[in-house]
Amino acid sequence: MRAGVIPAAIARQPWGIILPLAVLTSFGSAVLYSAAGGSMQPWALQHLIRFLVFLAMAMVIARLPQSLFKLAAYPAYGALVFLLMLVDLIGAVGGGSQRWLNLGFMQLQPSEMMKPAIVLAYARFYDALPPAMTQNWRSLIPAAGLLAVPAGLVMLQPDLGTGLAITFGAVAVMFLAGLPLRWFLGAGAAALVAAPVAFFTLLHDYQRKRVLVFLDPEGDPLGSGYHISQSKIAIGSGGLFGKGFGNGSQSHLEYLPEAHTDFIFATMGEEWGLLGALFVLFIFMLILRWGWRVAQNAPDRFSRLLAAGMTCTVFFYVAINLLMVVGLAPVVGIPLPFMSHGGSSMMTNMICLGTIMAVDRWSRRGSGIAS
Repeated sequence: MRAGVIPAAIARQPWGIILPLAVLTSFGSAVLYSAAGGSMQPWALQHLIRFLVFLAMAMVIARLPQSLFKLAAYPAYGALVFLLMLVDLIGAVGGGSQRWLNLGFMQLQPSEMMKPAIVLAYARFYDALPPAMTQNWRSLIPAAGLLAVPAGLVMLQPDLGTGLAITFGAVAVMFLAGLPLRWFLGAGAAALVAAPVAFFTLLHDYQRKRVLVFLDPEGDPLGSGYHISQSKIAIGSGGLFGKGFGNGSQSHLEYLPEAHTDFIFATMGEEWGLLGALFVLFIFMLILRWGWRVAQNAPDRFSRLLAAGMTCTVFFYVAINLLMVVGLAPVVGIPLPFMSHGGSSMMTNMICLGTIMAVDRWSRRGSGIAS
């Protein structure tokens, strides 16, 4: 369109990310509609409403100045650590885990909000750290403390998947901040040595069972391996073009557990086939590529680390869920962003994307394009 036809307030919105998100969320609602037997209730309508609410939240976040992000980094981190302590003391128990705080009008899961908060805190820490100190092992002590406290509290809930997500975001920022590669190689080697000990001493029984199922899912197909076996059947039966919208037998006949949350990709794959799966992967590729480009074009170190860390957090969600539903990773309860039903996951991912939008605005403002 000609310049001036579209109002400036609308034209300067990041439509390059908003439109793919809207398409992906609408597709997710269609899958949820089918999973509910052809009804907008109880999942599809809520999914769309949540998207609109959290999109508005993300656009508000995108308007915040960089100084406010820096100012809020450590207070937000500290507040969430306090809430995680409250969860361990008085939190609501559901599904065998103690993860939520009952606020009366809603159930708050502080561990979800810690995923973007740890990235923000680490970006602030490494922005303030003199470049020469990045290579000094003494800088690892406060950085390790920033991660150990929330990750440890989340593991106590117990919530291994969220604990790993928090750790991944923090480690990604540390890597991008320029810490020596030998430190990461050494930590990886130490983790491999410690893994057998942790398996038998630190993991709960159900977590050990998940690892064993991952190694041999066909060993107990009707018991502990049921979830992943049914997921593979659903995806494989979809073939190239799928069984057709609303014709998924695995989800409709309730063979596939958690068909609307953790295993939504399997529900989609059965009805839309390989072509539907490739479409979803393509949209996620657009979203992640946009986030990485924003990080590359960021005007300063803090902005680069912040945008890249948030992009890595979204990537973790996507990668682990997709690997999980095809049997290449243990089942850890990580939903698929913008497709799985669930408010906490969508809120977290929208906070990440709203933050990346903010970095994008800072970059354009520095170029004289945005005000």
